[in-house]
Amino acid sequence: MTAADIKALRHAGLDDVAIHDATQIVAYFNYINRVADALGVEREDFIQPWGAL
Repeated sequence: MTAADIKALRHAGLDDVAIHDATQIVAYFNYINRVADALGVEREDFIQPWGAL
């Protein structure tokens, strides 16, 4: 992230709280996906791969 990224988010209508919340959510999913990968967690059968409909 750079100052230009924050400026673009603010230009899109996000305030500091929304930017903070989005950062926390993205960081959490990054973390939990790495944990799942490290533990060898497999996708459930009912979950379709991205782009497959």
